[in-house]
Amino acid sequence: MSTQTGAVGAGDPAGESQGHLTGYGTKSYRSYVLNALLLVYVLNFLDRGLLGIVAEPVMQELAITDGEFGLLTGLGFALFYSIVGIPLAHMSESRNRVWIMTICIALWSAATAASGLVGEVEIGGVVISGFMMLLLCRVLVGVGEAGCTPPANSIIADYYPPKRRSTALGYYAMGVTAGTLSANLIGGPVADAFGWRNAFIWIGLAGVLVAIAFKLTVREPPRGYSDPPGVSRTQKASFRAALKELSTKPSFWLMAGGATLAAFCGYGISTYQTPFLMRTHGLTLTEATLLINVPTAAAASIGVAFTGYLAEKIVRRHPNAIAWLPALGLALSIPFYVLAFSSDNIWLVLVGLCVGAAVKYGYLAAQYTIGQGVVGMRTRATATAILLFVINLLGYGAGPPFIGYVSDFLFNMQASGAGFAGLDRVACRQADLLAQLPAAAQAYCPGANAKALQDSLMIVSILYIIPAVFFLLCVKRLQKDLVSK
Repeated sequence: MSTQTGAVGAGDPAGESQGHLTGYGTKSYRSYVLNALLLVYVLNFLDRGLLGIVAEPVMQELAITDGEFGLLTGLGFALFYSIVGIPLAHMSESRNRVWIMTICIALWSAATAASGLVGEVEIGGVVISGFMMLLLCRVLVGVGEAGCTPPANSIIADYYPPKRRSTALGYYAMGVTAGTLSANLIGGPVADAFGWRNAFIWIGLAGVLVAIAFKLTVREPPRGYSDPPGVSRTQKASFRAALKELSTKPSFWLMAGGATLAAFCGYGISTYQTPFLMRTHGLTLTEATLLINVPTAAAASIGVAFTGYLAEKIVRRHPNAIAWLPALGLALSIPFYVLAFSSDNIWLVLVGLCVGAAVKYGYLAAQYTIGQGVVGMRTRATATAILLFVINLLGYGAGPPFIGYVSDFLFNMQASGAGFAGLDRVACRQADLLAQLPAAAQAYCPGANAKALQDSLMIVSILYIIPAVFFLLCVKRLQKDLVSK
């Protein structure tokens, strides 16, 4: 990593007056900072998504159901991520954002490493299960990751002028899909070769090093540097003031509703995609991640960046494109996901997942561009935190448990209908317990275990039509609500 040279000084009135045209610092350093923030966001989603990649071995070792695993990947993480995110974001409105991000990167990385060490422990005669210890680690990961996106969005807005923010924020938003790609590219093979515990430990320790490098090379920009001269530069906005401003922006809440429902479906699907591939199509962990998940995540990354780029290019003729492009993509993704989760042909599964992800994930560029564009500079980080609070608590927090518990419900219902009422699903996945079941139950388990999850994923895929409607409704008020155009 390098340090900045040739930046316009924060106290240079002449330079600052041109900030809305040029942005802060040199072009090369702006690019470096954006890439550094992208790397941090990639790490954020790598650590977040790793647990979903190693779902099958974790569920087998800890003896938990699909629904319980959903609590680990969803609510356990999202609840504290959402609660802590708002005060951290509000702090970012007045405190050093680079320091905040550095501390948070180190915290979530250390908690990720600790996840690889969990096991049953006894404290004061009370036995705490490995499941509960892993849940605690996920809570700490959530607390740390809460301090990533709000200050990062605020930093980007100060480095880039309004006309370039759509592309810059869309590029940064690629961290969601690129992080998922990295989790598959690194986590799957490492977990297959060395065990899921080592994957957590090594990736977590690497994150601590990234935190140190980030602090040493990224400079805190002057607040509001890249805003137009006429924009009010109030020193600090209270949380109440941020809520008051947002209460007058219907487009923000319509976008938030669409992004939340898209996240509900998306996080749920990504959490159980690897188990689906392993159960239904008999792939190994490495095969599922490298052959299917990596191309899917790459396609999603391209979709995010392309949506932001396309919206910027056609904005003069279609000023609301940043809202209706995601609506179109979400609706178009449905038939491709249905194809992916219903086909017996693994190559059709790959095509369905890749195309579905590419056209769907453009909403990520929209959620940040609209979220930043409808508020003033002093409430950007807080507005982003409020947005992420809703998205993560209701989307990430509820999506994986929903799919998991629907899968458990369908398994129990299907097992009862087949004459295996009361069949323990955990026993179906553990070799020693499976061997103790009657021969008929042993034969029934693999197919039923796969079918229940497959049906659950099909149900959630169809729900993408709802967030598409929310983004379409956002179009009507967007131009009236925008501050930076």
